[in-house]
Amino acid sequence: MNFLIQKRYFFAKKLRKSVIYVNILWRIGRNDTKIGGAIRRTLSLETTMGYWVVIVDDDILSLTNAKGMLDDAGMKVSCLRSGRELLRFVEKNEPDLILLDILMPEMDGFETYSALRMWEDEAGKAHTPVIFLTGERNMESERRGLTAGASDFIRKPFNEEILIRRIRNTISSYKTIESLTEEAAVDKLTGFFNKASGTERIAALCEIDSGALAVMDMDNFKLVNDIFGHDMGDRILRAFSEVLRHNTREKDVISRIGGDEFMCFFEGVSQSEAVASLSQRMNEQFLKEAAALMGEEHGLPLGISFGVVMVPEHGRDYETLFSLADSELYSVKQNGKSGFAIYDRTVTKEKSDEMTPEQMLERIIRIAEERGGSREAILLGREAFPIVYRFLCRYHRTFGGRSARILFELTAESEENEQTLPEVAAAFGRLLRESFGPCDLINQNKFNQYVVLLPERTEEEAREEVGRFLAAWERDETHSPVKVVYALSCIEEEKEDGR
Repeated sequence: MNFLIQKRYFFAKKLRKSVIYVNILWRIGRNDTKIGGAIRRTLSLETTMGYWVVIVDDDILSLTNAKGMLDDAGMKVSCLRSGRELLRFVEKNEPDLILLDILMPEMDGFETYSALRMWEDEAGKAHTPVIFLTGERNMESERRGLTAGASDFIRKPFNEEILIRRIRNTISSYKTIESLTEEAAVDKLTGFFNKASGTERIAALCEIDSGALAVMDMDNFKLVNDIFGHDMGDRILRAFSEVLRHNTREKDVISRIGGDEFMCFFEGVSQSEAVASLSQRMNEQFLKEAAALMGEEHGLPLGISFGVVMVPEHGRDYETLFSLADSELYSVKQNGKSGFAIYDRTVTKEKSDEMTPEQMLERIIRIAEERGGSREAILLGREAFPIVYRFLCRYHRTFGGRSARILFELTAESEENEQTLPEVAAAFGRLLRESFGPCDLINQNKFNQYVVLLPERTEEEAREEVGRFLAAWERDETHSPVKVVYALSCIEEEKEDGR
């Protein structure tokens, strides 16, 4: 068969081979019904091969029918006869999806689903997608299942095309969200957890584990950027990251929390000798790497400083522990750098007693101030956003001023785009932070909603900025089509009399 290629197509970014394969086949077959049908059947098989599906049903006929259909689609299938069998099965296995019948003796589908989710949460496992099966036409069962959190609902007897498509779509959606979650959790430059995801994991470890919480940063890193440029700064950061990676274990958790600042939880570490050895080893290795990159005569006083607190010796509250470790890091910076300090309640109290109020204030401000000097808008979590917003309103009522409030909402333009909406929404959020200024505030209200606060903007100024942002979003062709709507309002207050 010969094909006449009349157009050239280009991919805007590096893609996986499977994605390129799908796009090429789609281009070839979209205008030829016969070819297109064959290609769609090929793609259906291609995208389901390797999926592991568990069918839970006490009806042997339903099990046999469903297994035959999934076998033909290239899936791996496990058949179970009861909810209790499923609960034992998932203790040692991790399937991609579970087809769960509602009407079963002993434990029905709803009871099994609840027990499964409870076990997954207690074991710290990701939720396995579940599709309920039923031969009933009762809409109440469907409503109850979807309300409980099931991914979908399939009626018996099975329609093979519907069964395969819904399984494929459900697994694809879960894997997309899982991939986005993992990608969003990682700092792209270093490969470590970013601040938000790293903080969440380390805070959880502080509550249940023992070890050493360390805050560290590179001494005089700013000089690298000022003298050798930001490209060299990135290379030095990557070199530091490799040194840190080679000196930690798989069970240790590492997070980049600022420009050149990192946080680690070293599980089971409780001796100062271990911290001293790590500090010396990492400083020696880092200086060698820096010399290899910038030359032996670079002349910069580089190094690594550590502030450490032992857990649970000094409590389990993450915020308190981080503050103690950060305070020790400050002490190292004030006393020669390139070393370490471990929090000791007695010694720290003696140091505090010797400080003047001015020195104490400087210490508090140094610990609290922002690192890195980011030029992006500030992203606030759900808990912080209402507090900051109330402060802004109080400030305007007291001293006068204005702010613009904007809500952006993204919706898929077609059913096909529903699966990629979380990924597109994440990209939308990244562009928001890059497009607005360092004094602007952003809150992700839902996965597809963002609230933006623009201090000291009139409504006209805010609409102009929104227009520029949306134009930049439209120019970005790497995301799938979505519908973006926004609402905008302003607050404006006069200065109170007597102020």
